[in-house]
Amino acid sequence: MAAPLHAAPAARALQPPPAADPAAAGGLSLEARLTAVEAAMSVRLDEAAVAYEVNTAHIDTEPVDLADVITVPLTPTLQPPPQPSTPQPRTPVAALLERARARMDADGWCAGALRDESGSVCLLGAIRKEAGGDRGLEADAASVVLDAIRRRFGDHVDSAPSFNDAHGSGRIPLRMLGEAASMADAKGL
Repeated sequence: MAAPLHAAPAARALQPPPAADPAAAGGLSLEARLTAVEAAMSVRLDEAAVAYEVNTAHIDTEPVDLADVITVPLTPTLQPPPQPSTPQPRTPVAALLERARARMDADGWCAGALRDESGSVCLLGAIRKEAGGDRGLEADAASVVLDAIRRRFGDHVDSAPSFNDAHGSGRIPLRMLGEAASMADAKGL
């Protein structure tokens, strides 16, 4: 009976390679050749790292939140809508910040002013509008927003207005109002 055709290549693969003569390989030992290859690879990896940094220096590195990437299906489902997983804020500051978030979401976001001519609001404009003249509550809410911003983006942020004005859209300031509401509720403010 004849051996299967696929056995021949496997048998050849099991044979040891012919003995390498150091003199035939340029007189270098295996260790010397491996050292030379390692040095060459290190140079190539360093060059690739520099090329990567140069090629990606223009890319904006603003953190991406998965909540901004996930989309809602276009077709309606037959199931009832899910209930909110987070409880509604129970503290006065948390409730004010949640109303301010809803206000900014409804009226739109602006930079450089508390409110622009089209009715859009900034972080503090939304808080002031929803505080209804209660300056103490407004100050507490603004303080919590700044704490939430600094917790997320670092202590180098000077103020909530400068943070608001540093963005090109209201996506992140709006999200920070929601995070500040959760923070205020957790602190019992």
